[in-house]
Amino acid sequence: MKKLVNVPAYLLSLIYLVFGSNYFFHFLAMPPMSGDAGAFAGLLYTTGFLAVVKVLEIVIAVLLIVPAARALAALLIAPISINILLFELLIAHQPGIGILLVVLNALIIYTNREKYFSIVRSTNIGAL
Repeated sequence: MKKLVNVPAYLLSLIYLVFGSNYFFHFLAMPPMSGDAGAFAGLLYTTGFLAVVKVLEIVIAVLLIVPAARALAALLIAPISINILLFELLIAHQPGIGILLVVLNALIIYTNREKYFSIVRSTNIGAL
């Protein structure tokens, strides 16, 4: 049972490693985007913003593999997962892998919830 807890972290890490690396090495063919999604993605690409995000994805994906860093990595990758889902829902108008990313991320955060208790206690959020 203890080994099954690691599956979401390994799967999320694999997804981010593959797609983050694909940005730099182009080993998977990506379909062209059109309309608002294409314009948005093009802007991210030409400004270099997407390159920074892809580097973060790769670094955090490696951290997800390390059990001692997994709780921190799950918090760091959460905004990227949510932004991918929001892009799919609000700009591309077709949900895709973003749903899986958010679900896996939520599972990892939930399984590591005891590591976040000190944050809640120290900020007095628990008193709300």
